[in-house]
Amino acid sequence: MRVCVIGTGYVGLVTGACLAYIGHHVICVDNNEVKIALMQSGKSPIYEPGLSAIMQSTMKSGKLEFTKDFQAGINHGQVIFIAVDTPPLPKGESDTRYIQAVACGIGAHLNSGYKVIVNKSTVPIGSGDWVYQLILDKLAEHQEEVNTEFDIVSNPEFLREGLAVYDTFNPERIILGSNSKQAITIMQELYAPIIERQIAADPTLPPVNVLITDLNSAEVIHYAANASLATKISFINEVANICDRVGANVNHVAKGIGLDSWIGNKLLQAGMGWGGSYFPKDLSALINIADDYGYDAQLLQATVGKNQHQCLVVVEKLQQALETLKDKNIGLLGLTFNPYTDNMCDTSILELIEQLSQLDAKIKAYDPIVAYASKDPMPVNVTIVTEPEQLAHDCDALVLVTDWLQFYNLDYAKLAKLMKTPVLIDGRNFLDPEILTEAGFYYITTGPPTAASTLLAKLLQRIVPSYSLQIHSRDKSSRWRVSRSSGRSGGSKNYQISFDLLPFSTL
Repeated sequence: MRVCVIGTGYVGLVTGACLAYIGHHVICVDNNEVKIALMQSGKSPIYEPGLSAIMQSTMKSGKLEFTKDFQAGINHGQVIFIAVDTPPLPKGESDTRYIQAVACGIGAHLNSGYKVIVNKSTVPIGSGDWVYQLILDKLAEHQEEVNTEFDIVSNPEFLREGLAVYDTFNPERIILGSNSKQAITIMQELYAPIIERQIAADPTLPPVNVLITDLNSAEVIHYAANASLATKISFINEVANICDRVGANVNHVAKGIGLDSWIGNKLLQAGMGWGGSYFPKDLSALINIADDYGYDAQLLQATVGKNQHQCLVVVEKLQQALETLKDKNIGLLGLTFNPYTDNMCDTSILELIEQLSQLDAKIKAYDPIVAYASKDPMPVNVTIVTEPEQLAHDCDALVLVTDWLQFYNLDYAKLAKLMKTPVLIDGRNFLDPEILTEAGFYYITTGPPTAASTLLAKLLQRIVPSYSLQIHSRDKSSRWRVSRSSGRSGGSKNYQISFDLLPFSTL
């Protein structure tokens, strides 16, 4: 099938490359000449594991092309994806001017045949009808010369940064919103290899669930899904803060409530809060939409407010451990909101940096991707180092910000010796308390009792073993590989962990 993807941001580029990989002929259109030239050379403008390999293999096979020529893309595509950015405006509403420009451009360039126009961008409720009317109005300006028909489909994305390629080929569901049976049939044909799990990590699973609904419902689903996930994270962080005060272990609490099938155990890891490109933007947009329709979305407002406060918990713990942060050297382990991405647009991390700066702390950071690959501007007042040892040298405290798997296996005993005071705040409740304590750290988490280097803590650990993250090997098609190690210098007891970037070959 012939596909055109307009916009080569995070969603557009991943969508276009993956559709080409499953056999469609895809042309990606963007108005940025530098970006187009970079992609035509086989390089990705964003860091996403596996994406460059897919781009190169599909370009070599002739299935994937990049161009600035809008008309060529529209003429080529039987299915045309709109995947441009919808950044938040100051009051939280989505900026739809790029959607409007693309919709008018499509209307001006349609010339023959039937087209399916797919909204892949995150758009306000009612955008499907709005886009349809924009295209229709522009088309009417040259209707006498044109013999064409089109329908609109809302097809929201549910991609995790760092796992976007995996999520594209292994979706939990595909949402198709449209009033046209013809358009829905074409979209089901487009996604057939994915629906039938021909490229899945586990091809024995049942076909992917496809929900067919109306335009408005599909648009709400994206917002509602992200709002629900963000609320779940804010909830467990609230519980963690209560656990801190009553002496309970939030890891045990999370495990206990996660065993309830109505709740589930995903996203019940307490920590610094949620962030990234989508949660903050989508919650603000949904709150704004509710306000436009006269509804006070108090639960969503509380979710946002709770998340904004969560980074202050880390600051409070640093103050308790060091008494003052003025002129203290604070090292951040990680800068991204999620492992395997170079995206630093996490409001909780940026707020943490801002709070530390206001308290006159000296901040440096080590991130395995940001130090080498990130195209985002570096945070102000942060010194970037390229080795964990550089980070620890003369530090008064470390804060684990990103749960990179590499951070499990750092030589924490060595890092502790390089520091002025071996304090580590685990902002993701990610490391093993016993290992960190044995390495000489005053180890502080959010929610679990702190495995501090005191006689009482050591005695209690012998009676009630501290909770540690359990990592189990899955089947051979899994993305996780675990092998035993005899060393105990790292943060993961008896394990070395590696990560398969792709569940399939790109050769």
